[in-house]
This record gives sequence, C-alpha cells and structure tokens, in this order.
Amino acid sequence: MLGLIFTSIGTFFEEIATSIGKHEVENHRESTYTMAVLSLIWGLVFLGVMALAGIAPFIFSLKSLPTFATRFVLEVFQVHVALIGIIRADRSTAGFIRTGTIPLLLLMDLFLGYSLGLYQFLGIGLVIISLILVFVEKEISRNGLGFLMLGTINAVFTISLYKYNISNFNSVAAEQVIMYTLLVVYFFLVAHFIAKENPFRMMRRPLLLTQSVADGIAGVFQSFAFVFAPASVILSAKRSSAVLWSTLAGNVYFHERHILLKLAVVCMLIGGIALMAF
Repeated sequence: MLGLIFTSIGTFFEEIATSIGKHEVENHRESTYTMAVLSLIWGLVFLGVMALAGIAPFIFSLKSLPTFATRFVLEVFQVHVALIGIIRADRSTAGFIRTGTIPLLLLMDLFLGYSLGLYQFLGIGLVIISLILVFVEKEISRNGLGFLMLGTINAVFTISLYKYNISNFNSVAAEQVIMYTLLVVYFFLVAHFIAKENPFRMMRRPLLLTQSVADGIAGVFQSFAFVFAPASVILSAKRSSAVLWSTLAGNVYFHERHILLKLAVVCMLIGGIALMAF
C-alpha cells in the first residue's frame, strides 16, 4: 500500500512539472536539455541530503557497474526521446502511449520464465485494445507518437535494470544519486554548448524553480516506491494515475479537445492495468 501511495503522490507532482516544462519549451523559454536538468537536479539534492543525514543508506557495489553503466546509456536515450515526445504530443496522448510499458514488462517476465495468470493476460488485452483505439481514432493527435513509443519500449529496460540493481547491489539513494549526477552533468553540458543556456541560472525564475522542485519531489517518491512492491505493480499504479493526471492537465491547462472520448479510453486503460496488478 505504501508503494502505491508514494507512486500516486509522485505522479501528481510529475504532471505539474511536465505541464510547466512543456508550456515553457513550446514558448521557447527553455530547451529540452534545460528541462532535463531541471527535472533531475532537485531529486539529486533531496536524495543526497537524505543520504548525508543518514535517513537513507548509501550503498554502492562495484559488482553493479556492468548493469549500472548499461542503465546510464539507456537513461540518456530515454530522457532525450521522452522529452521530445512530451513536447510534441498532447499531454493525454503521451499518458496513453506510456502505459504500453506495463504489458511489455509483463511479457518480459514471461520471457524470463515467470508465469502469468488469466487476469494478467486479460489486462494486457485491454491495454492493447486501448492503445489501438488511440492509434486509429482520427480525433486524437498523433504528433510525437514515434518518440513516445521509443520511450515506452526503452523504459522496460531502464526500469528492469533499476529494480535489479536496488534488489541485488545498491541502495536506492546510492543508485539514484550517482545516476542523477551523471545525467545532470551530461545534460548541463549539452544545454550549455548546444542550446547556449545555463539551467542553474534559469532556476531564478519562480515558474522554472517550481517545475524543478516538483520534479524532484516526484523523483524521490517514485524511487522509493519500487522498494515496497514489484516493478510491474508500481509501474501499473504509476501509469494509471499518470494517464488520469495527464488527461486532466491536457484539458484544463492545454485546452485539448475530445475530453469525453479520452476519459472513456482512460477508464478502459485503468481497468486493464488493475487486472494486470492482480
């Protein structure tokens, strides 16, 4: 239960940050590279303080280096494609497509030898039908779908590697502090040399500071959620709550149309996700 509560809180703050970031990038007030730094920096700060204060243990095993290094490369790719998809796609559409990670994770479990029950297969079927409706429905925008799909598939590997590392080698704080540090350095350099921006100076603007802090809070809650339940269950809760928040944000903040149609698909998605969580 605690994992599900952490996930719901995290996705709420994540939607606040993502909506602000999408609006600012669309209006050319920040680049996607700066958005990446802002989304990571406060998660790094919060987890770092927790580790220094002894609230969260800091344990990193050198045995995790092969999987950790692989995860870093995939995380760089993930942030790039995910942000491009988020900026180009409607918020609600982005929420729908990202739910595709859940059945893919379950299918990977099946490939690795885990057994799936009837409820899981029924849930996978409902999610797939929902995603098909998103693709074929002409009233729903298809902008950014290619990048969203790449991010959806790649997330299967980044989440699996993260869960594997914190289950077998590293503490949550160590895994995420080191990963966030590497990602912040990478995207800061890209923002500085390509976009000619200083993300840290841009945080002087109250709106961008709010975006960054909200993302940091989301990152902390979502990082610890995976400690309390299997990855597939946490991801199911994350995607189901995220798709609802993104649909509401798309309608209220970005004035996207066809809210009733999208809510109907949301209900089908949440039903499928609930079945997969059994």
